[in-house]
Amino acid sequence: MPEDLGDALQHPRRHLGGRHLAQARRFLNLAERDPERADQNVAWAEQHARQALLHDFTEEDSWRMLIRLKVMLNDGPGVHAVLEDLFAVLGRDPERAGQLRSMDLVHVAEELLEAALLVDPLHAARWWTNIEVDLRPNVDDFATRCRRLDFSDPRAAIVFGRRLERLRQHDEDLFVELSAHLLAHRPQNHELWLELGRLHETRGRHDEAWLCYDHVQTLRPHLDVRDRYQDRLNTALEGGEAPPWSPPDVETRDAFLEGMLGLRARLASDEPPPEPEAPEPESDGTGLDPEHARLLTLLEQGEVEEVFFLARRAMASGEAWAEEVLSTARERMGA
Repeated sequence: MPEDLGDALQHPRRHLGGRHLAQARRFLNLAERDPERADQNVAWAEQHARQALLHDFTEEDSWRMLIRLKVMLNDGPGVHAVLEDLFAVLGRDPERAGQLRSMDLVHVAEELLEAALLVDPLHAARWWTNIEVDLRPNVDDFATRCRRLDFSDPRAAIVFGRRLERLRQHDEDLFVELSAHLLAHRPQNHELWLELGRLHETRGRHDEAWLCYDHVQTLRPHLDVRDRYQDRLNTALEGGEAPPWSPPDVETRDAFLEGMLGLRARLASDEPPPEPEAPEPESDGTGLDPEHARLLTLLEQGEVEEVFFLARRAMASGEAWAEEVLSTARERMGA
């Protein structure tokens, strides 16, 4: 499946999810009433439960339905797959995922699911209600978790992006920090870049706002938010003694992008060491820049998000080849 289509399918469509969940319940009821056709009806129920989650992964009852059906079928691998998928939506935690692989979960699957959803509701409003019970300690715990979770799954980016919208009303500084962490792993989330840029703009942080808007316009060229922001700044300065505002210099942009790459590296440091990499390519006389060749190698290895930031940095430095690499990275991210 092309990545852009895959991302599009991750956005919740409640009306379709609800329709498939209703069908799953109908077939499960038929299976309970008609033992002779139970296997066939359970299979249909499972298919509709899968479709319900495909269309709306934020509906907790769809997760409950699918895990119930997997338990009925005594499908151990299926139970593992459903729980691992849920934990990917809730921010992939390498430690928790590793513990699951060595356990027989069929008999405790439903309890594990309920425990996960009790602590980590998928609906942002219910999650925030839990947080408000003991606000400061719970916010601190949430921030600690966010700093070590992997948000590369597009569904996790949506769930945690909605949570950060709630958090912003309580602690804008923490919103800025955690948004940067999420964007380091999911840089194609142009909506969060836009919200971050607007916050910086209201605080008068012109360079930071411009950098965020620049990412939005890079990802969605038809959204000329960067250009309009620069026009607003220069219009505000007209008639005064101050010179026209200029975008951040190359050093500022490079430092910003280096910081985003550093956030990505934090997660990598908690994972098992990778296989030894081939040495960095040297110029082979064909005129291919060594950094260009390195980014092409990273693309082949699937490190698309890292290439996005590295290509942005190369473009800021005036490298002519970087635009094509950036375009390729954007396409593969589905941006």
